[in-house]
Amino acid sequence: MANNSLQFRDSLGSGNKYGEQTSTTALAANSARSGFQIQNLGTNVLYVKFGSSAASNSYSFVLKASTGAADGTGGSFAMMDGNVYRGIVTVAGTSPSYAVLEL
Repeated sequence: MANNSLQFRDSLGSGNKYGEQTSTTALAANSARSGFQIQNLGTNVLYVKFGSSAASNSYSFVLKASTGAADGTGGSFAMMDGNVYRGIVTVAGTSPSYAVLEL
């Protein structure tokens, strides 16, 4: 029986100026990861990178902004089956706000 641990994290950027891109780790590398989901809760796009140092000019994909802060309309991405990425996942954006679930 697999031992799945759930991780939920909400990270709110603070003190960012408009246009400033701040990279932060959304998920640390985890060889036991069996899946994950990330959703943008902020009102600006969120740049997501499979690797370190996400930025507006260095990303794997972009999640659309929410209509209102944390209203559930922001873009989301899930990787739950098959070949799941197990390395570091970083995010960047203007005042990044997101939720992430790791299995």
